[in-house]
Amino acid sequence: MKIIHCADVHLGSRMNKFPKDKAEERAREVRASFERMITYAKREGIDTILLAGDIFDSDRPFKKDKEFFYSAVKRNSEITFFYLRGNHDGNESYTEEIENLKTFGGNWTSYTLGWNVVLSGIEMDRNNCLSMYSTLNLDPDNLNIVMLHGQAGDSSGDGKINLLRLKNKGIDYLALGHVHTQGKKPLDERGISVYSGCLEGRGFDETGEKGFMVYDTDTKEVNFVPFAYRTIEEIDIDISGTQDGYGAEQKIKSEIKIDEKNLLRLNLTGEIDFVDENLALDVEKYISDMCYFVSVKDNTRLKIDYSAFKDSLSLKGEFVRLVSGAELDDEDRQKILDIGMKALSGERD
Repeated sequence: MKIIHCADVHLGSRMNKFPKDKAEERAREVRASFERMITYAKREGIDTILLAGDIFDSDRPFKKDKEFFYSAVKRNSEITFFYLRGNHDGNESYTEEIENLKTFGGNWTSYTLGWNVVLSGIEMDRNNCLSMYSTLNLDPDNLNIVMLHGQAGDSSGDGKINLLRLKNKGIDYLALGHVHTQGKKPLDERGISVYSGCLEGRGFDETGEKGFMVYDTDTKEVNFVPFAYRTIEEIDIDISGTQDGYGAEQKIKSEIKIDEKNLLRLNLTGEIDFVDENLALDVEKYISDMCYFVSVKDNTRLKIDYSAFKDSLSLKGEFVRLVSGAELDDEDRQKILDIGMKALSGERD
């Protein structure tokens, strides 16, 4: 049998980093991606979907998001949904009994998915985060899937999943939620731990392909399915040698390619010999037609020979001498010099 492993949908996320119209459109697209995933499951003959936490963005989801989720579950009765709450929706009160919606709580709960395939899960909190390892008892003759929501590592605690304490427990597939980037790695000689990542990127800290995992219990193959409406891309571009924002725009348009439906975080780098406090905003306007939405960060450095100010009687010279004599590492000294010289750019020497 094949199983979809999904997490961190975050229905109701406000997406405040985008203009209101685009924030509302992205919220609709997140809901639509969830529905498309269900359509994918039916098309592929998959009748089990694991939801490893943070389906909602808060404990008090908007009425329209709550109604959307539970209605989507009800309308697709041929699929069984296993919903384990995460840190964002941990106090969300499950709605009325829905036959094809299975839930979890503060103790280990297990479900038989098929012949010899068992799913176990627990919603972690401060009361069980240390004891849950000793209370997990799995039959090694089964194919065991365990679902948790938290930060995986080598320590235990509220919101922390200690992978070392889950080794040699008979786990074949550890379905995780919380981390918004997909990835998998060995748990022990028998099993693997897997983050599905989030279904849609919602901000510029969620770059790259987003989607869900498909796990085949017969072959034990795990495949990531890229599924997002839009991808958030992050690109660095060196604009050294340009003379102004327009020149930077021309270089950017000639050197980078991006799908017009995607979102872009553009980091301007390099050494420039002009000062423009509005460089990032100007470039955003110049290249806004390249993609759905763009955010530009100005990480450029001024091309200045600071040694030339060593004997200058100007405010710039005094600033350079002060920073040069301070106990700072080279990287911090350079950052302070760059910021200060940009701020003093209007001074006459």
